Amino acid sequence: MRRHTPAASRGALWFAVPYAISFAVFLLWPIVYGLWMSITDQSLATTRLNIIGLDNYIEALSDPELWQALWTTIVFTVVSSVPLVALALLLAYLVATGLPGQWLWRLSFFAPYLLPVSVVTGIWGMLYANDFGLINGVLARVGTEQIPWLSDKSIALWAIVLVTLWWTIGFNFLLYLTGIQAIPEHVYEAAQIDGAGPFRRLWSVTLPMLRPTTILIILLQLLASMKVFDQVFLLTAGGPEGSTRVVLQYIYDVGFSGYRLGYSAAVSYLFFALIVLISLVQVALMRRTSKEA
Repeated sequence: MRRHTPAASRGALWFAVPYAISFAVFLLWPIVYGLWMSITDQSLATTRLNIIGLDNYIEALSDPELWQALWTTIVFTVVSSVPLVALALLLAYLVATGLPGQWLWRLSFFAPYLLPVSVVTGIWGMLYANDFGLINGVLARVGTEQIPWLSDKSIALWAIVLVTLWWTIGFNFLLYLTGIQAIPEHVYEAAQIDGAGPFRRLWSVTLPMLRPTTILIILLQLLASMKVFDQVFLLTAGGPEGSTRVVLQYIYDVGFSGYRLGYSAAVSYLFFALIVLISLVQVALMRRTSKEA
């Protein structure tokens, strides 16, 4: 066996230097600087800077606009995550069980996920348009009243959920399809010999064996939905009347429209702590599930 000499080990460390520099410059330093900025009153409107301790955090915890944005984020997360998980499982199961034209279905479900958000919101912005949008055009032709998809505060959030569903369901679909195809065929054969029908095989074989995949998808989906920003910013910018303003949109508004960088940094770290807490709970559930399996 060839032994590693100290000189060889020191030589290997040089290969890690580029990554270490990138990590320090683009991740570690922004984290440290952001924490420092969150305890100051730094603003884009003035060069004056004072250290104010935890005042930003205290203000954030009692800010009704932040709580409203958090509530909107939670509503969006729940409303979007449920169909993005359940419908992805249904689509993957239909394709995996021999739905005709599988290549076409796979392409149709996954292709939108490859599009950049600017293209997605551009397409749906035109579909939702009040005057020349395709959806309202069809409604007008059938004699139905047109719907103000993005200008009605009772509808706008649901319209964004629909865009998110069409855009991102392909990722969960692909994960579920991979998980289903990884289930050994002899397990289904044994269940069929025992007299299990298609629904029974789905309930007693497929779903239990997909439990780790499902927990992983739920974790990823919750994190993705909690961090929603792009489609909200491009379609409604948080409107109308703040009905679609999520936490990241609020952070953007406070920091770049209200010029309060210190306060927006504090809100960012509070939101980060919430996301970490959700992740820890999900990881604990994943470990518990793996032990039971």
